[in-house]
Amino acid sequence: RVFMSTLDAHLVALDAKTGSVVWESEVAVTSNGYSKTAAPLIVGDKVFTGVAGGEYGIRGLIDAYDIETGTRAWRFYTTPGPDNPDNRTWSGDSWRRGGSATWMTGSYDPDLNLLYWGTGNPGPDYDGTVREGDNLYSDSVVALDADTGELKWYFQFTPHDIHDWDSTQIPVLADTTFDGEQRKLMLFPNRNAFFYVLDRETGEFLLGKPYAKQTWAEGLDENGRPIVRPNTAPTAEGTLVSPAITGGSNWWSPSYSPRTGLLYVTSYDSETRYFIRPTEYGVGQSYRAGGGETPLPPEKYLRAVRAISPQTGERKWEFPVNSRSTSGLLSTAGDLVFGGTADGFFYALDALSGEELWHRNVGGRVHAGPMSYAVDGQQHVAIAAGNAIFTFALPERVE
Repeated sequence: RVFMSTLDAHLVALDAKTGSVVWESEVAVTSNGYSKTAAPLIVGDKVFTGVAGGEYGIRGLIDAYDIETGTRAWRFYTTPGPDNPDNRTWSGDSWRRGGSATWMTGSYDPDLNLLYWGTGNPGPDYDGTVREGDNLYSDSVVALDADTGELKWYFQFTPHDIHDWDSTQIPVLADTTFDGEQRKLMLFPNRNAFFYVLDRETGEFLLGKPYAKQTWAEGLDENGRPIVRPNTAPTAEGTLVSPAITGGSNWWSPSYSPRTGLLYVTSYDSETRYFIRPTEYGVGQSYRAGGGETPLPPEKYLRAVRAISPQTGERKWEFPVNSRSTSGLLSTAGDLVFGGTADGFFYALDALSGEELWHRNVGGRVHAGPMSYAVDGQQHVAIAAGNAIFTFALPERVE
């Protein structure tokens, strides 16, 4: 089987040999603003999937479907209803159109049987006056029982977000030491420019430090809640804040190497002038209530691959990427880090030092994550660039 999402919010199972449709399920009604942008996640007899549409007044959700029939097994709403105490974090009935989309693919821990999924911004994006409160579970990561969809824990990175800093980045699962103790960690370089370390069994906040330029918070308190600086909210005249709307990082995948003990992330030091423009909600219509502009050209800001220690949050090295990059990263057991650039270069870095080892012009924008595989003992690395796929191999087989 091949499982895929469609832009009109359907989940489709195809026969891998023939391409014929085995089953198709409508996850949500696209005319109400829903769409789907991410690959489904397969675990056992279930297919897990989320929805996009956070800028259209949707109500975010995560679904589980039977892998054989396409029948929905459970649904978890990322804006809780009135029967949930966390509904009080939304003023009035704003939860009904509160966004919190789940437009990237989550992660799964088979030992804990927990599904981890990042959630997007609350709606409308920039006008928080119509949705007073923390707006759970927007800009969070939720841990769900994979069998039932029951919420085991959550952690909210940006309460009452008014800058469109979705937390749909890939939750990276790492088993390593922290404060001298072996722990099951979640590493999360967030769009809000802070790097977080959580205990993925309990959701406990362990560490949080900026990894990219930010001007919106004094820091994080002992529970990981941001200490927001005054005068950073969007205004009619515009308020200049870092990070930019695109964030310190975004949907492109970070990578963790258990060999080096470092997390690698494509980061961006930029800024946006944020505006507010009150907007009435309309079904299936844009519901941003503002926007932003970047005052300088993109080449004036720094995009870089950064290596971060999960134990301290410190930056061990950085590799500037010019002009810019929306590429995911891949770290390997050969102590390499692979990535790409928007102007068509594919490169390999030393995972310990950040030194560039080689690069190749592949002639098209690298807008994907690299992957590695072996055939008959020969190692390959592949990358999608433009409308082509390029594959590189070691000259000799490794026995």
